[in-house]
Amino acid sequence: MELDRVDKKLLQLLQLDGTLSLAELAETVNLTTTPCWKRLKRMEENGIISKRVALLDPEKLGLSFTAFVQVKTSDHSHEWYRKFVEIISEYTEVMEFYRMAGEYDYMMKVLVADMKQFDLFYKRLVNSIDGLTNVTSTFAMEPLKYTTALPIS
Repeated sequence: MELDRVDKKLLQLLQLDGTLSLAELAETVNLTTTPCWKRLKRMEENGIISKRVALLDPEKLGLSFTAFVQVKTSDHSHEWYRKFVEIISEYTEVMEFYRMAGEYDYMMKVLVADMKQFDLFYKRLVNSIDGLTNVTSTFAMEPLKYTTALPIS
């Protein structure tokens, strides 16, 4: 799907404030509400807008401990991969999960309250999955940049 200047502007606006009304969006991009709604609907149907959510402040919810967990495995079979993804997907502490190229096979961003909670997560992780050969964790000292807005140009 080709995006024109107006589509891109709508996406930028929604990324900054998902609570903007249809009327506010339409006015900002110089459209009436019906064509604006049709553009948004088309982008939703094409999967460009995948969902609309509220972003929460983890600190205010007592989730101030961020760990990056890197994993190496000795098993690269499809069956092991499928099971690993299924297990990790159930861990609510895992905010992001990637298959990597390079020294480690997988990386996770884990968000918990403190080191004690991370230790519980870590023990659960290493005891629930066979074939892990190395699990290394690093801890964030201070968040310097965080955004959910994609760089649309």
